[in-house]
Amino acid sequence: MHEIVANLHTHTTYSDGWWDHAAIAREALRAGLDVVAVTDHNVWVDGFDGYRYEADRRLLMITGEEIHDPARQPQKDHLLVYEARRELAPLAGDTARLLEAVNQAGGLAILAHPIDPGAPGRPDTDLSWTDWDRAGYHGLEIWNTMTEFKSLLRSRAWAAVYAFLPGWIARGPFPAGMQHWDRLLATGRHLTAIGGADAHAFPGRLGPLRRTILPGSFLFRSINTHVLLDEPLRGDADEDRRRLFHALRRGRCFVGYDFPASTRGFVFRAQGERGTAEMGDRLPVGLGTTLQIRTPRSARLVLLCNGAVLRHWESAAAAVEVVSQPGVYRVEAYLQSRGAWRGWIFSNPIYLTA
Repeated sequence: MHEIVANLHTHTTYSDGWWDHAAIAREALRAGLDVVAVTDHNVWVDGFDGYRYEADRRLLMITGEEIHDPARQPQKDHLLVYEARRELAPLAGDTARLLEAVNQAGGLAILAHPIDPGAPGRPDTDLSWTDWDRAGYHGLEIWNTMTEFKSLLRSRAWAAVYAFLPGWIARGPFPAGMQHWDRLLATGRHLTAIGGADAHAFPGRLGPLRRTILPGSFLFRSINTHVLLDEPLRGDADEDRRRLFHALRRGRCFVGYDFPASTRGFVFRAQGERGTAEMGDRLPVGLGTTLQIRTPRSARLVLLCNGAVLRHWESAAAAVEVVSQPGVYRVEAYLQSRGAWRGWIFSNPIYLTA
């Protein structure tokens, strides 16, 4: 498998971001990303897709869209749409029609920051998803840097602290979102989890202090989606994006918090009588299936089945567990960083069937 690193949620000056496409590409290249997706609010901006280059690095830039109903108050239900290749924001007021249009276009629909409690004392900033059981979407963004930052803004002073020390922000996905995901997986739905920056590059000011809120130099080295491809990217933008979204739809990916330590090289795999399965795959469990976990460094590892902890290892860089029960299996890994246990890796599931 060939691993690439993508950030799939950014905004430009075409909506409420402060970067243009060139600035996003520059920051993403310097952070070592392979793919970045621009997802402006309710506007699909054509003409910026393709490869960008700097020195010996190349970056695939893709245009998607974050769609919501601006007439709805309070705001809820933001949807990331990829590969529809046309403007769908006019359908934002009817979620069923919007999802139907995405699927008819062969696109991918991901719930954006589905658990978004907003800033403390500001219920108007809660942008959570409300219609979890609706059919037609393909996954959810389980971890979003901007959403977690917003949930910590108890005062202007705390905003300044986190703006200057962004490495103190991330602790992990909100538990309520993970519980919703596990519940839906247990019903038989195949839903891919991604993570993203939700990058806006807002300018911040506190008295004489000025600072870009969560700059790209941090965001693109923070919460990313690592995608596993059968072959490396070839440099053909159309073919590469087709293979990228095919892998995302399958769930061949994991969410990694790359700021405290790179998550490149994480492995979660199943081997059984009927073959081998990667994240996103289905495999008959048979008389016994071996689950293999490998992380780039020692961490607290947690193996879950149908949302419940099956086993954990306090400090390990590799682990093996033999299971004989069908279920939805996934892995979480945590690192000690800046005085706290912080989420590091969140796998997509392997589905073991009867």
